[in-house]
Formats: sequence, C-alpha cells, structure tokens
Amino acid sequence: MRRAVIALAVVALAVVLFIGLRSAPKNNTEVENAAPSAEAVEKAFAGSPAPLAKLHGQKDRIIGGSQKALDRTIRDLRGYPVVVNLWASWCTPCRAEFPIFQTTAVDYGRRVGFLGVLIQDKRPSAERFLREFPLTYPSIDDPGRDVFDDLKAAGVPSTAFFDRQGKLAFLHQGVYRKEQDLHQDIRQYLGVS
Repeated sequence: MRRAVIALAVVALAVVLFIGLRSAPKNNTEVENAAPSAEAVEKAFAGSPAPLAKLHGQKDRIIGGSQKALDRTIRDLRGYPVVVNLWASWCTPCRAEFPIFQTTAVDYGRRVGFLGVLIQDKRPSAERFLREFPLTYPSIDDPGRDVFDDLKAAGVPSTAFFDRQGKLAFLHQGVYRKEQDLHQDIRQYLGVS
C-alpha cells in the first residue's frame, strides 16, 4: 500500500514537471511586461459595477486566507463570472503568460472578475514579481495548496473559470500562450463576449 502511494506521488510529480517544462518559454527575452498605463486602466474601468470596482481597488495586493478567502471573494462577486489564475513567482510558464492576464483583465474588467492565487510561494518573491508584472486585481495567498488541491490542478499555471453563480465551469491546465486563447475560453465557458 505504501509503495503504491509513493509510486502515485512520483507519477504526479512527473506530470507537474512535464507540464511546467513543456509550457516554459524558449527563453526569457520573449516575455515583456504588457501592463497598461494607469490612465488606460482608469479609462477602461470607469463605471465598473461596485463588486468589480472593489476588486480593482485591491490591485497587486496579496490577501491571506487561502480557500476561505477565495470562497468569500467569489461569493462577493456573485452575478459576475470570475477568472482565477493560479501562479507562483518561481514558475517560468507563469511569467510567460502574465502579460496576457495583464491586458485581458483590463479588456474584460467591467464584466468579469479576475483573481490570482499564489501557490506555495514566498511573499517577498511574489511582491517583487508583482512589481515587475503589475496586475489590476489581487491574488490570494495559498501557501498550503488548499485552493490548488481543491481544484485538482495538475500544476501551475492553471486557470479556473467560475460562472455567475460561483460554480466552477472549466479548469485550464497549463500556460496560455496567446491572448486570443484566453479570450476564447472566457467567451466559451463564461458566456462573455
């Protein structure tokens, strides 16, 4: 029995490593910050509904609370679809997709809630990462992998799509390589154009 558990753990680790390595950019020079200017963000978010405006007001914050904080935030956003990106500062594929989330969160920010979930990371490293790649939404700290395990994610990055009732509609495993792919999933799984 113990050997079976160890073997299963080794296989799970291999899958996580495979997804991470397969999703990694070829080199770090191809990743550039795509954060819109403060003026562009202010213009894009003008007139946002109160629950989404509250979320925008927490940009770049790292919030403690793990699964409970995520559940509370999704409950506060009931009536709006939510995109939740699982990431870590040590994750090379996360770095590759962050510019896509920077721009997409602004494109959809008046209609869709965006959240990050920081998976097993050191807070100072994550804060440095967010200074390099600022976001228009907060991230929830998940040091014990509660959110990660609850979603049954295979690795980071992963992105969960919650419908307007707060139910999980889809879990995308791996990196988004093109902005159009994330937009397509938002349209397909959340019904937002």
